[in-house]
Amino acid sequence: MSEFEERCINAGVDDVRVELERGRECYARRAWVDAYHALSLVDRAAPLDGADLELLAMSAYLLGRDDDYLSALDRAHRAYLDSGEQARAVRCAFWLGLRLLFRGQAGQASGWLARARRLLESQQREYVEEGYLLLPVVQQHAVAGDGEAAYATAARAADIGERFAEPDLIACARHLQGQARIQQGQVREGLALLDEAMIAITGGELSSPLITGLIYCSVIDSCQQVYALARAHEWTSALARWCGEQPDMITFTGRCLVHRAEILQLQGAWGDALEEARRACDRCSQAVNPQVGASAFYQRAEVHRLRGEFAAAEEAHRNASEWGVEPQPGLALLRLAQGRAGAAAAAIRRVAKATAAPFERTRLLPAYIHIMLAVGDTHDARSACHELDRIAESCDTELLSALAAHARGAVDLAEDDPQGALDSLHRASQLWQQVDAPYWAARVRVLVALACRALGDDEGSQLELHAAAAVFKQLGAAPDLAHVDSLSVVIPSVPPHGLTPRELQVLRLVATGKTNKAIAAALYLSEKTVDRHVSNIFIKLDVPSRAAATAHAYTHKLI
Repeated sequence: MSEFEERCINAGVDDVRVELERGRECYARRAWVDAYHALSLVDRAAPLDGADLELLAMSAYLLGRDDDYLSALDRAHRAYLDSGEQARAVRCAFWLGLRLLFRGQAGQASGWLARARRLLESQQREYVEEGYLLLPVVQQHAVAGDGEAAYATAARAADIGERFAEPDLIACARHLQGQARIQQGQVREGLALLDEAMIAITGGELSSPLITGLIYCSVIDSCQQVYALARAHEWTSALARWCGEQPDMITFTGRCLVHRAEILQLQGAWGDALEEARRACDRCSQAVNPQVGASAFYQRAEVHRLRGEFAAAEEAHRNASEWGVEPQPGLALLRLAQGRAGAAAAAIRRVAKATAAPFERTRLLPAYIHIMLAVGDTHDARSACHELDRIAESCDTELLSALAAHARGAVDLAEDDPQGALDSLHRASQLWQQVDAPYWAARVRVLVALACRALGDDEGSQLELHAAAAVFKQLGAAPDLAHVDSLSVVIPSVPPHGLTPRELQVLRLVATGKTNKAIAAALYLSEKTVDRHVSNIFIKLDVPSRAAATAHAYTHKLI
């Protein structure tokens, strides 16, 4: 114990009152560390009353001191009961129940929420706390998949908030209404309700920093779920400003950094994305906020994978898994990049089979399609592509539309329809440029190059590959750059001996010793399609084997 602490505890009432006022003033300034220490010091000298215990609890929560938060809130609840302030005791019981619910302690959470309801029912008049107690019910309906019941219950909570002029409750309820509408597939209406909640926050209408932070993170998560990138970026920037005004705060800054890392990765600022993810890991201990820390490790793994830093990606995925997050689809894509296509396919199939919710599946489907094409399963790839198209149509957001068009073009190409593929790929290219996603735009250009080559346009193919390579080099996307280099040999566009441009591509790869399965992966075709091309080559060149086809190709300078 410091000399100052001893002096304060042994001092008279006047000194304690001075320190109490300092604690309250620090709280008002959002100087959470000083507020926590000052209020804790006073509490050891003379126990705080309910109102000041709430200030101590909130300071502890924002500093990531979760157990201290729950302890102080419990004491505040009991202090309010002792002083006959039932409504405020109900409010404390509600927050205790909600936090315990988020921590997975369902029994204790249920007990506190039941106590809050019982206390409220014993009152002779209506209190605004009735609206807060509806919020966990909204979540129960949402988890059960009953979006309409979730929306109606949230609307009741919003009405109570309006009657009592309680902006915090109104914002909570509106954002839950928005999530319910998104769950029902009414994405436009849902996003509008989320925006309404955010306007209240950015306008400074809310009083609780806890509610402010929770809604910020929940709304951004919802926007990212439906790939509403512009909104996610806008609200993440607002969250970053809010966090920046409170440098002591721990609880919400980690999540803000993860959101920023995701956006920076998409925009091609991979070094900055890694740094933000690293800072998020430093901010979030496994004991205090494991979900956010795990998400930060996952983001680090993704950037390392894209840069070809496979050992670092492996370690980050392992950390994400240890902290409680399923490291998919990133780990499956890492396995594919390592040449372990079978392991990649097994992993992504397992996770896809276990994932039912449409928007959760949306995270998996682009990777699922890519991996299925790599292993030659065009049937499953096409089926997943149709599913992604349906979700993209219901959401109508640029990023999801880009993913769907990109996947559709890749599947068309694998099914040997290069002309059809180009229509989708050009649409995807436009959308990727609109959302400022250079890596994905370059990936599309590689597919466009393959489609052009299949149609005999070697010059167009080379131009697309050159442009894609420049982007990959700038980003540091080593695996993609190596893949482009392997595709950059020009093949004559005039088909000697009746071979089509696609058959010449296949013949060139046969001559390198590749198997049909490897050729299918290199050209984004199904293995069945490659089998057919090889058979046609044998017939047209009148040769009996791959070795004979290779010799014929070299003799007649076809490659």
